[in-house]
Amino acid sequence: MTSEVAVVPISVMIVEDHALVRSAVRQAIDGGDIDVVAEAATAEEALRVALEAQPDVMLVDIDLPGMSGLHLVRELGPQLPGTKIVMLTVSSARRDLIDAVKFGAMGYLTKDLSPEALVRSIRGAHNGEMPMARRMAADVISHLRGGGAVVQAEGGLSRLTSREVEVLRLIAEGLTDRQVANALQLSIRTVETHTSNLLHKLGARNRAEAARIYREGA
Repeated sequence: MTSEVAVVPISVMIVEDHALVRSAVRQAIDGGDIDVVAEAATAEEALRVALEAQPDVMLVDIDLPGMSGLHLVRELGPQLPGTKIVMLTVSSARRDLIDAVKFGAMGYLTKDLSPEALVRSIRGAHNGEMPMARRMAADVISHLRGGGAVVQAEGGLSRLTSREVEVLRLIAEGLTDRQVANALQLSIRTVETHTSNLLHKLGARNRAEAARIYREGA
């Protein structure tokens, strides 16, 4: 008589601020060999919940209210070395991709992928693979090899704090200081301080020049 070996499901946590999207992702992946064990709507909440849940895989959106998903990866990665963090976002910007990998993300997926592909990616991440599109993988390899205008631009961007990068990203998208403040839940005075600091660090004369430097590194 042979005994069957129980299959331990892959535990997954979803970090996404839109409840409808969280529900759709859960519905797409939960079941079989994947078990959604936790969810969070903000990075701050995720920092607390993830340490309790200790998931095998985390799916993290970049654009979260308050602390960004990229900042979350940088903060949480060293605390959960056994957890594979995969970005699940609408952003295909090269800068976000490079930062995610640099901060410790195991993979980078955009939200236009199919449910089947998402399930395969979760399994792959759990098995040590780096789920991302071939073009993105090529971008990461190119960045690691160095050279070119992108690396030069990133030399200045690397001097910025994570919050300054968040402010600069929104400036590059054309947002005003008030809109940036609302998006990041900061005071306008705080945003103005961050803007002044990042302009100084980048050696940029104005917001438009800072935005150009950001886009060259994105």
